[in-house]
Amino acid sequence: MAVFSYSGIDPSRKSVRGTISADTAREARDSLRGQGINVRRITPCKEHTSGIRLPRISWPGSRGGWATAVSELSMLLHAGIPMLDALDTIAQQSSGSFRAALLGVRDKVAAGQSLAKALEGRPDLFDEASVQMVEVGENAGTLEEVLNQLAEFKLRQSRFTDAVTTALVYPVFLVCFGTAAGVFLMTSVLPPLLENLEETIDELPWPTRVAKSLSVMLVDYRWFWIATLVGLAATITATLHSDRGRLVFDRLILRIPVLGPMLVKQGVSRIAMIIGTLSRSGVELTRAFELAERSAKNLVFREALHRCGAKIAAGEEVADALESSGAFPPLAVRVFSVGQESGKLDEMLFRLADDYDEQVKTTSARLTSLIEPVLILVLAAMVGFLLLATILPILEAGNVL
Repeated sequence: MAVFSYSGIDPSRKSVRGTISADTAREARDSLRGQGINVRRITPCKEHTSGIRLPRISWPGSRGGWATAVSELSMLLHAGIPMLDALDTIAQQSSGSFRAALLGVRDKVAAGQSLAKALEGRPDLFDEASVQMVEVGENAGTLEEVLNQLAEFKLRQSRFTDAVTTALVYPVFLVCFGTAAGVFLMTSVLPPLLENLEETIDELPWPTRVAKSLSVMLVDYRWFWIATLVGLAATITATLHSDRGRLVFDRLILRIPVLGPMLVKQGVSRIAMIIGTLSRSGVELTRAFELAERSAKNLVFREALHRCGAKIAAGEEVADALESSGAFPPLAVRVFSVGQESGKLDEMLFRLADDYDEQVKTTSARLTSLIEPVLILVLAAMVGFLLLATILPILEAGNVL
């Protein structure tokens, strides 16, 4: 069955939009007419076609929608609701492409496919770790329990990301606002004001001369600065899109004081959560390392996990493989070693992730509390200097008159 999106008029003469599952567009139109809907437009929703792999783009809300849906699916299955009814319920309260994807999953499950196979068809919305965990749960008959673990993992991951993002929003806003305000004052407000003042007094005060020089540099060479910024942005973009350039960038950013150690702990925490969740769900350790490698955003960790997975598959101890990579802190190496020896690897990894999460949150909060007053002082000094550069010639012009 295919999924179609439609728009039309319902029996109460209100405009409606939505999606519907049917074998053909004609069958979908007939079904809607049976519901009293006068169909104006009906088109098939775009799905992945065989042999074609679309780019894995994570739009805002898509992976977040899956994080919410997996929690609701676990709750509905626990309440004894059949799988198809549970998917229908979740799809009804979703919207857009995610709803179409859920209806497609529902139709594939109804046709006899496993839930994991149905999810595998949309890698842009359902990540590989989730698909692997669902497959293990279906094979072991513990799907409800695995979905509960997956929901907990997604919730922990989103909370951590939200905390770090929230801590960085205000400093970024201050920098952008301060830069925009400074450029506006220097290019639009100061030049016409200084033109009038130069006709009144013989010599401008030194703060005014400095401000005028900066203003002239920005206005007269504006195309140079614009071309420089565009070229710099293009260079950075091209560098980050090449594997070698991205690797160099990721290595450099991990060596930045304060920020580097925080990013290392953030990356290790994410890896520990993924491997711990997969291990608890019954996924083999080598497979867990492979999925963690694909989920890692930093290429330094991705390469380290690739080498570690190969060494573990060859029979080397986990701790030795991690230590030889040089990308993991001693604490993480020790936790993997103790966890494997004690048979409590998943529990130890969760504790490591919690510990690193708290450290990153504390560090980011302290860094933010330190950056905010510094940025405010810098902005105040900039505005004060421009104000001084403007007021001094006005006062001198008043004395001359």
